[in-house]
Amino acid sequence: WKEAEELFVQVMETRKRVLGKEHPDTLTSMANLAFTLKSLSRNQEALSLIETCFQLCKNVLGEQHPHTKSVHATLGRWRAENNSKVDL
Repeated sequence: WKEAEELFVQVMETRKRVLGKEHPDTLTSMANLAFTLKSLSRNQEALSLIETCFQLCKNVLGEQHPHTKSVHATLGRWRAENNSKVDL
């Protein structure tokens, strides 16, 4: 998973630089990195990144977009796992 993390960071940073931080492909990379961090048991980092991803998805794609809904569901599950306040 550590190698995957390094690759996802590179991809996300490249997409941010080339496409912009709000491009749908960049948002997908951000979600992928969050899942990788979660797999590495870096739960707080993963949660923080998926929260950022959700806000960007909501602003860019809209609340009804399938990617936004998927990220929202993930955010809810991860917050529940961490006993975080669910304030969506």
